[in-house]
Amino acid sequence: MPPGFEMPNFTAASLVANLLFSSVGFVAMAYGKRMHAWRAMFIGIALMGYTYFVDGALLLFGIGLVLTAALFVFRD
Repeated sequence: MPPGFEMPNFTAASLVANLLFSSVGFVAMAYGKRMHAWRAMFIGIALMGYTYFVDGALLLFGIGLVLTAALFVFRD
C-alpha cells in the first residue's frame, strides 16, 4: 500500500450512520432536484458524502444531526 493510505474502519456505528444519513441525504437531494431547491440538494449531497471522511461515532452522528436539522432550518 502507498504511504499515508489506510483502510477505512467499518464499525457498527459508522455503518448505521452511513445508512441512516445517506438515506436522508438521498431523499433530500431528490426533493431538491425536483423542486429546484438548491439548498436541500446540496445538504443532501453533503449528508451522503460526509460519512466517508469522518471517523468516530459521536462525530458521525453529531454532524449528521446538524445537517439534518439544517434541512428544516434553511428550507425555502
